Amino acid sequence: MKKKLLSLLMAASMIASLTGCGSNDTNGKSSDDGTYTVGICQLTQHVALDSATEGFKDALKEEFGDKVVFDEQNAQNDSATCSTIINSFVSKKVDLILANATASLQAAVNGTGDIPILGTSITEYGVALGIEDFDGTVGHNVSGTSDLAPLDKQAEMVKEFFPDAENIGLLYCSAEPNSKYQCDTVKKYLEEMGYKCEVYTFSDSNDISAVVTKAASSSDVIYTPTDNTVASNANLIDSICLDKKVPIIAGEEGIAKGCGIATLSISYYDLGYTTGKMAVKVLKGEADISEMPIEYAPNYTKKCVKSRCDALGIAIPEGYEIIEE
Repeated sequence: MKKKLLSLLMAASMIASLTGCGSNDTNGKSSDDGTYTVGICQLTQHVALDSATEGFKDALKEEFGDKVVFDEQNAQNDSATCSTIINSFVSKKVDLILANATASLQAAVNGTGDIPILGTSITEYGVALGIEDFDGTVGHNVSGTSDLAPLDKQAEMVKEFFPDAENIGLLYCSAEPNSKYQCDTVKKYLEEMGYKCEVYTFSDSNDISAVVTKAASSSDVIYTPTDNTVASNANLIDSICLDKKVPIIAGEEGIAKGCGIATLSISYYDLGYTTGKMAVKVLKGEADISEMPIEYAPNYTKKCVKSRCDALGIAIPEGYEIIEE
């Protein structure tokens, strides 16, 4: 029960004691002049994560105005850089850390058991942090928001668009555990519907072109989840799959815009804003972060990219909102 997380937090607490960051408690506190410093570690730059960070900052600025200062850093899709960024936040004794995406969250949990950590754009916290029998609350100094849209509904979208397809390719980065979780779950649903599924993984952006080419050559349709490496390489994926006339159902709207035909969409801005409201409660001492359950996006919308559907000769089912391009 939560063995891996507890071991990470124990190690983080030892690091904290050695680096002298014990002045922050798990509910945060402002500096002597009443200003809060919030460290933001964003894994990489793409529309979804950018929107989540923007929403988070807006919620805090609405509450604190110029009394909140952001130390915002981007890891350029490198997990080692996430650790370096988190260590700098610990050294600076920031009041709270926003970990935007899974690798950022993992680095933050490894880096401090003391400073409050809120995650966002995390699909499943139990998978991300190795928590067995995850019950919806991480505990200790960690909470946040999840970007998980119902995976059974995503699988049903494949059936709505392509009832006569046979071979579905599932494409994701093997370095992202939540991507594997999503694809494993969607694969189960698709196989129950009678589709043949094949998994195609790449380790990083260096081998994505070869893997996508193979997937597009062998698949009638491709599904890709909320995957940061896919999002960062959407234009490359689009050029390969459009050339081979293979449509993509995407796990989030940014990827759908870049290379897909449809998605079950959440608002990442709203997700980040919700995370920001959680941060306000933590910083003001109105909530104990160890008792805050993970929050989810309240609404999901079926959306499609009409221009790409038109280019591939795909009829759009009823009930889909057109994504503005």
